[in-house]
Amino acid sequence: QVRLVESGGGLVQPGGSLRLSCAASGSIFNIYAMTWYRQPPAKRRDLVATITSGGMTNVADSVKGRFTIARDSAKNTVYLEMNSLKPEDTAVYYCNVRGATTARTDFVSWGKGTQVTVSS
Repeated sequence: QVRLVESGGGLVQPGGSLRLSCAASGSIFNIYAMTWYRQPPAKRRDLVATITSGGMTNVADSVKGRFTIARDSAKNTVYLEMNSLKPEDTAVYYCNVRGATTARTDFVSWGKGTQVTVSS
């Protein structure tokens, strides 16, 4: 079983910054990719940024140039650095991790989400 613990959300003024963290733990053999999604109120959940085991990243156009994804492979942790935040970035942010367990079975795990609110 793989568990994800997210942290770093909160209330921030427009133009401010936040850093989200997501730590994976449990029976992990290998991680293929770590991804952040977000879901604004009454809207669908969309991909924000992803990073592969090889370090390749993909960032949504809506946040490109403002958000950066990074990972610490030794800690099985992914970060989302969010700068120049806008009210439209307000959402619940979810961490998603895909990989293989120590039993060599594939897994997909989701965090419970962390609220980010951008408001003056």
